[in-house]
Amino acid sequence: MNEYDSNRIIDIAKNIGYEKTLNLKEADCYVLNTCHIREKATDKVYHDIGRVKKEFRDKKKPIFIVAGCVAQAEGEIILKREKYIDSVIGPQSYHLIPEIIKKIELKKDRINSTEFEVIEKFDNLNLIKNANSKISSFLTIQEGCDKFCKFCVVPYTRGPEHSRSFQEIISEANQLVENGAKEITLLGQNVNAYSFEKKNLSDLIAELDKIYGLKRIRYTTSHPNDVTEDLMEIHKNCKKLMPLLHLPVQSGSNTILKNMNRKHDIEHYFSIINKLKIKNPLLKFSSDFIIDFNETLTLMKKIGFINSYSFIFSARPGTPAANKPLVANKTAKERLKTFQLLANKIKSQYRKNLIKTNVKVLFENKVSNQNKYFGRDEYANSVIVESDASLVGKIMNVKIEVSNNSTLFGKVVLDNKQKNFAA
Repeated sequence: MNEYDSNRIIDIAKNIGYEKTLNLKEADCYVLNTCHIREKATDKVYHDIGRVKKEFRDKKKPIFIVAGCVAQAEGEIILKREKYIDSVIGPQSYHLIPEIIKKIELKKDRINSTEFEVIEKFDNLNLIKNANSKISSFLTIQEGCDKFCKFCVVPYTRGPEHSRSFQEIISEANQLVENGAKEITLLGQNVNAYSFEKKNLSDLIAELDKIYGLKRIRYTTSHPNDVTEDLMEIHKNCKKLMPLLHLPVQSGSNTILKNMNRKHDIEHYFSIINKLKIKNPLLKFSSDFIIDFNETLTLMKKIGFINSYSFIFSARPGTPAANKPLVANKTAKERLKTFQLLANKIKSQYRKNLIKTNVKVLFENKVSNQNKYFGRDEYANSVIVESDASLVGKIMNVKIEVSNNSTLFGKVVLDNKQKNFAA
């Protein structure tokens, strides 16, 4: 979602004459778009400020804006701590960036803009064309969360659940496809809670399925309690919907889940997985975990997640879990290591089983200075192949020959319809 937000910030800033630069030394304005989901992400803010200060030590200081969830959660604190910052802008206020930049250019006071104005934000964004032209593009359909898991800061930084209008999402999706997108990933802090005028996520996917030129649809991140029967059914009926579902469980222990206020138990989670597999036997799953240990190891073995994101608990200021007693850091690190060894073993075996098989890959870009192309298969596995002809934007059959922990390597397999491709 931060990548989507950053792209939209670039689109907005063009209206006042700014262009994106990849060269820090050229920057007249530096926007640091932040995450607050873990403490490490917050620490990076101050590291990055130091890097920019060092770069501009002997030059005119750029306008420096901290945007996103750290700005929302700690705006006043970071403005007091770091005088180099000109403004903090929450994730629901970045449509105000042009106005804020103009005020800073006129030497106005430092600005804190962290109000929850999500409806106003999207009303403004709808007036500005999404210029993103990536083969695989993100599209935010929902923001905020009403679940209030005790460890999670999202309800406090992104606010309550808000779903964008059905038609504006379809309009932006068409725009992205016109720009060259072949794949769209629908985004939301709680994406399957999408609801607008009796339309839900399955209705949205069914409508996107009709867009000519759009080849693949994904969505993330889901909550188990919002996996409805109609959403399960769309996994059976929509061929453009990819057969990988990121469905965070967080823990394998019912006691921990209850303490987390997750509002689901392991039995319910298993029932969802089983129902989805009946609807679509090709479905595979990935998940997020906050390590509590033995019961989560058992869950990992039982479901065999092909990808997982696991962390030691990171207390977020303002959440109910922030002041809970912690497991000793040494113990937590040992548990995380054990869990990740198991997760990597499952992932490694899954990847080894793909060797000598054919997978369908949507190629996104050419690898710099090489005759190699990068793409992803239906399960979002990274794939690289060599080719003298351009593969960008094409879906090709690839025979996997080699695998490592992060990437699959193979060669394009041409069927009769593609025999002229190599000419």
